[in-house]
Amino acid sequence: MNPHNFENNLQTYNNPSDYDSLYAHYQDDLHYIQCYLGTKKDPIIELACGTGRIAIPLAARGIPVFGIDLHEGMIQHGIEKAKKQDVEVQFIIQDCTQLQLPITTKFMYMTGNSFQHFLTNDSQNALLQSVKKHLQPGGEFLFDTRNAILSELSSIDEYEEQMVTSNGEQRFTFHREEYDPVTQILTCHAVHQQDGKTYGDSILLRYTYPMEMMRLLQQNGFELVHLYGTWQKHEFRAQSPSMIIHVRSR
Repeated sequence: MNPHNFENNLQTYNNPSDYDSLYAHYQDDLHYIQCYLGTKKDPIIELACGTGRIAIPLAARGIPVFGIDLHEGMIQHGIEKAKKQDVEVQFIIQDCTQLQLPITTKFMYMTGNSFQHFLTNDSQNALLQSVKKHLQPGGEFLFDTRNAILSELSSIDEYEEQMVTSNGEQRFTFHREEYDPVTQILTCHAVHQQDGKTYGDSILLRYTYPMEMMRLLQQNGFELVHLYGTWQKHEFRAQSPSMIIHVRSR
């Protein structure tokens, strides 16, 4: 059993094709990373890489990319996508809190608000120590997480969503999200209706407050390079949707 119990919090990702249908169009984080890397071709590591939404286009530019994820189905889908595009990505199934990789790197990143999957203080510390272990001296780590806006989290949020799945079917989803201010965890339930069938899934997401994050990073040996409120590098403010956090290993 994984000591951080990630396996029980992965239901949302059990259909990689539909996941791609939802997020394939999103490129704000990719553009930031491409601008940061410029013409560099050093090996890089992506944590929680999913189906390779970012890893594959970076590898297509000739950058050696190691894509790490715990979800076997997402990794397998990424391998198939990369093969179809004739792109090589080193996809590896590992727990990001216990990395054992064959390389160290000058740059590592984790997007898609994946930091929120680390629900406990211990798992957050383990992640950052695992990252630090695989960064070269002065190496940099980039990640994002949703900003905790209490006016939005203070009440139960219920809403409906409609999408066209990867096989062309209509899917209707009813969402219910409830935040616990003690644990700082948002419980997200979803009930899906598709092709006459009803099924559900859920996910837990941890929120981390700005000053809490700064202390966490300092205690784990990182110094802040940039803190933005969006991937477009807008100044971070109380109502910013995200924390885009770019740090350097000390």
